[in-house]
Amino acid sequence: MQTYCESLTANRRLKTRTVKIGDLLLGSEHPIRVQTMTTTDTMDTSATVEQCIRCIEAGAELVRITAPSKKEAENLRNIRDELRKRGYTTPLVADIHFTPNAAEIAAKYVEKVRVNPGNYADKKKFETLEYTDESYSAELIRIEEKFTPLVILCKSLNRAMRIGTNHGSLSDRILSRYGDTPEGMVASAYEFIEVCEKNGYFNLVISMKASNTLVMVQAYRLLASEMIKRKRVYPLHLGVTEAGDGEDGRIKSAVGIGALLIDGLGDTIRVSLTEAPEFEIPVARKLIDLTRLTNVLPIPEVSEELPFNPFSFERRASVSCATIGGGQVPVVIADFSSNTSITPANLYAAGYVYSPSLDKWNIQDAAADFLYLGNQSIDFELPGTLRVLVDGKTWSLTAQNIPGYFPVISIRDRHTISSQHVCFCESSPEELSEYLENLNPQDVLVLASSYDNSVQWMRWAFMLLKQANKANPVIFKLTIETDNEETFQLEAGVKAGSLFVDGLGDGIWLTAPNQPKTTVNSTAFGVLQATRLRTSKTEYISCPSCGRTLFDLQETTANIRKRTSHLKGLKIGIMGCIVNGPGEMADADYGYVGSGPGKITLYKEKEVVRKNVNTMEAVDALVELIKEHGDWVEPISESL
Repeated sequence: MQTYCESLTANRRLKTRTVKIGDLLLGSEHPIRVQTMTTTDTMDTSATVEQCIRCIEAGAELVRITAPSKKEAENLRNIRDELRKRGYTTPLVADIHFTPNAAEIAAKYVEKVRVNPGNYADKKKFETLEYTDESYSAELIRIEEKFTPLVILCKSLNRAMRIGTNHGSLSDRILSRYGDTPEGMVASAYEFIEVCEKNGYFNLVISMKASNTLVMVQAYRLLASEMIKRKRVYPLHLGVTEAGDGEDGRIKSAVGIGALLIDGLGDTIRVSLTEAPEFEIPVARKLIDLTRLTNVLPIPEVSEELPFNPFSFERRASVSCATIGGGQVPVVIADFSSNTSITPANLYAAGYVYSPSLDKWNIQDAAADFLYLGNQSIDFELPGTLRVLVDGKTWSLTAQNIPGYFPVISIRDRHTISSQHVCFCESSPEELSEYLENLNPQDVLVLASSYDNSVQWMRWAFMLLKQANKANPVIFKLTIETDNEETFQLEAGVKAGSLFVDGLGDGIWLTAPNQPKTTVNSTAFGVLQATRLRTSKTEYISCPSCGRTLFDLQETTANIRKRTSHLKGLKIGIMGCIVNGPGEMADADYGYVGSGPGKITLYKEKEVVRKNVNTMEAVDALVELIKEHGDWVEPISESL
């Protein structure tokens, strides 16, 4: 079952081939390389060169540049020459969609070419097509004929190639046979890999990008498993496509990329943020550092099947205890134990707004489900939906008769409280085997580990639970002490998100003494949203921009957020061009896509509903479209 990685208990890189990209070596024997992509017009040589330099000086080891047509491909020569003239030798990558002739031109000038199997030889029309085995084979022959010239050219010039599959741009042919699935993504890549191998060309890097972190992680694991079976393992380029900006983009990237790095998958990464490309580099570096495990406690072997299916998402079945588990959405626990006193106003940070004049609570969409008070007490009435955790001794002395209050106690001391009560039993995964029998069927298990390999340890704990036939709900408690907000978001995304994407866990408890409680709360909900387990806000599937982008993506994304951020559960795709349009935003409810200079096309799901909307009017038109389809609600003021 673990054939997709070297080990599930030790963080070891998957052994891959070494790929040469100019003078850069990439693969498991070499450091994980960081890259980004320019957002300038490729025909603007000066602007592209300057942006390349900013990215290189920020730490980019590869820089990708779009080449949407032959003229941009030709201009890569001028960009390369100017960079070399100024002393920059960082390898360049040409990004190709739809235009094989541009790829063949670009290969003459840059060290690596990226092709998308979904649109290199196919035009996506969202048609449902029927194929016999014979007609399907004929299509593969057509693809081979179209792709082979580039393969032969790259081989002769010692160029590298990335075969970059995207979840949202699978060909109609692949969709007809495999559906919109991770299996289809792997099959799409192998159509092109097999052509390369047939021609004795192996200087390949492979990617399986998706905006949906669950799909992305499953696709990379399936690909790794297939490569291991075929005994030819290529380096992996990791990325969550269209991750977005700000907190959302960072957490989503941490969840998807982090879950794979934790298992030793990944040889180069790109964090796709809707921000200036040089801002992506430090985020990528932090992700690599967070998954470079140093404080490690070895994990004993357990002769038990994995407690999850790495290739298909399914939540672990657990019993329902105190509104936790039993198929309910994962809960968020807000930690207020460090407060010297707690007032109604403090609970704003946990998503609760109190109006003294009305004596009324307004509960936000991202409102914590439990408050942990430690040994503190409160002297005001809480909203009826909010439950409280206190330390075991405090609960026994003052709170055991208060409805909605529950004790938190070490699993080793579980016997000190009557078994008729629900307890939140805290344990490190490594001590769980010694005290597992103390856990009563109605208890909630709180897992906390101080080791860098906490993800592996917590998986091991779920193996023990499965072995003992215990279905208790499990909360992940993470203590993160950094005072850097971005690092905090990334670490939470990696350590909790890696487990949630495997279907493990029923809640998240973040303790962060050096972060504002508002940040802690929004991060907890952000991790659950990024793993598609709980929706608390609008989701923006926003591309990071490139030379094909036809409007100011950062400004437009900010404007759309301002108008629609209250529409909980809605997915809005914001795409710079048709390449990243209806396909890449895959499962968005609404789409805002650049279709020409100053023009926008609006989508309802994958259907075009309005074409050639002036950019000055397009955000208003998007809001009207949402209203027309009954998905609009008026924003509610926080003041009561």
